[in-house]
Amino acid sequence: QVQVVESGGGLVQAGGSLRLSCVASGGTFSTDVMDWHRQAPGKQRELVASVSSSGNTNYADSVKGRFTISRDNAKNEVYLQMNNLKPEDTAVYYCKAVVLFSSRGPRFQYWGQGTQVTVSS
Repeated sequence: QVQVVESGGGLVQAGGSLRLSCVASGGTFSTDVMDWHRQAPGKQRELVASVSSSGNTNYADSVKGRFTISRDNAKNEVYLQMNNLKPEDTAVYYCKAVVLFSSRGPRFQYWGQGTQVTVSS
């Protein structure tokens, strides 16, 4: 069974930085797109950033220029470097991995349990 585990959340002051990590493990597979999403209290979950297996990236407008997503395909890991954090970045951050068990097989998506990021003003 594929497991997705996030780490690196915490409490930081506004203007500070955090680096989130996510690893997908548990079997033989390759990862396709890997995303970071977040959900603040009372709000819907939103896409923060995504990176394809070839390295193409996309960002939400609210984080462009401040967050950087990267990945290590060999390790099935994805990272989110968050700089110049703002109180409105406070949320639970979730990692999603799209995996393939064979090169021409279907894609499956797996979510992590989330890691809390709190930015104080």
